[in-house]
Amino acid sequence: MNFQTETTQKSNLFNIDKAASELIVVVAMSGGVDSSVVAALMKKQGYKVIGITLQLFDYSGIEKKPGTCCAGQDIYDAKRVCEKLDIDHYVFNYESKFKNEVINTFVDSYLRGETPIPCVNCNQTVKFRDLLQASINLNADALVTGHYVKKITKNGKSMMYRPEDLSRDQTHFLFSTTQEQLNYIFFPLGDISKEETRLIARKLDLTVADKADSQDICFVPNGNYTSVIQKFRPDANFQGDIKDTEGNILGKHNGIINFTIGQRKGIKLNGKEPYYVIKLQPETNTVVVGRKEDLKIKKINIKNVNYLSSPSLDFNEEIYSRLRSSGKLLKSKFNPKTNEVSLLDHDYGISPGQACVFYKPDSIGTRVLGGGWVETTE
Repeated sequence: MNFQTETTQKSNLFNIDKAASELIVVVAMSGGVDSSVVAALMKKQGYKVIGITLQLFDYSGIEKKPGTCCAGQDIYDAKRVCEKLDIDHYVFNYESKFKNEVINTFVDSYLRGETPIPCVNCNQTVKFRDLLQASINLNADALVTGHYVKKITKNGKSMMYRPEDLSRDQTHFLFSTTQEQLNYIFFPLGDISKEETRLIARKLDLTVADKADSQDICFVPNGNYTSVIQKFRPDANFQGDIKDTEGNILGKHNGIINFTIGQRKGIKLNGKEPYYVIKLQPETNTVVVGRKEDLKIKKINIKNVNYLSSPSLDFNEEIYSRLRSSGKLLKSKFNPKTNEVSLLDHDYGISPGQACVFYKPDSIGTRVLGGGWVETTE
C-alpha cells in the first residue's frame, strides 16, 4: 500500500453509488493499532466514520496481562484515537451477550472434552452478528475491521482470501462469516504487512502505534483455562482414572478439565516413552493416554459447515484444510454429502471443538472456501 495514495484518495471503495463524503462507515475499534489505522484511513479517504468499541468482559479483580484484548485500557485507547481523528466514538456494553454466547459456550465445550476456539464464536456472534446489526441500525453503509484478511468482489459476489502478510493471516478465525456478512464487511489491511500498519500509525502520530498485539483470550487473561472453568462450573473438577488405549488403569487424575488432547506435560506417569492425552471421556471422567503415534489423524467428521463457495463445484478436487490458526495447510478431500474430511497429509492431536477451515489456491491467491467444527476423528 502506498501511504500517500491511500490516505489522500477520495474515491468510493465500497462500490456503492454515493460520493465518499456521503457514506457512513462503522469501524470496529479494539483499541489496538490495526483498527486505529483502519479508522484513520477511512477518515483520510473522506468517509463519515463512526468508531464502535465493545465492552465484553468485566476485569475487576483480575490481573490483566499485556496482550489481552478488550479490556478497560483498550476502550480508553480507542477513545483517544477517535478524539485525535475527530470521529464519533461509541462504547457498546455486550457483557451479557458475550457471557451467554461466548463464555458459556466455551465452558460447555471444554466440559465435553473438546478444544473450543472462543475467538471464532465471538466473531460469529457479538461481532459479526450483533455489531453488524448495530451498524445497520446506525444507517452505516459498511462495517470495517482491522483483520488481516483479503476480500475480493467479482460480479457482485464477495470472496475471502488469505492476506498479503501470511504471518498475520486471520482467516481461520473468520471462516464462519456468512456470505451476507462478507458482502457488508471490509478489511482494508489485507494487502499490507503489520510493519506497514505500524508505519502508518507512526506517520499519523497515533498513540497506539507501538502497542503490543492482543494474544490471550480476553476472559482468560492469565492463560489459565482451568481457572475459568472452576469459576463458572465450580463442581466440574473431580478425580478420575487415567487409562491406556487398551482400557488398563494407569493412575488417577485430579480433574478432566486439566487436560486437552495432544497434551504431554502434567500427566505424571512413568513409562519408557512419553505419554500423550489421546482422548477425553467426560461421560466416565476418564483421561485416555497413549503414544504420539496414537494421535495421528487421517479422517475428520465436521458439523455446522459454513460455505463461502459452491459445495458442488469447489470441492470436487483436492483442496487444503487447516486445523489450527497457525498450522500448515494440509492436502485434503472433502465430501459435502457426508461432511467427511480425508487428510492426504496426516496431522496429530486433532480434537473435537477445533475448526477445520478449507482453502483453495487460484489465480488471485488462496481463497477461503468455508469450514466447520470438528465433531469426531479417526
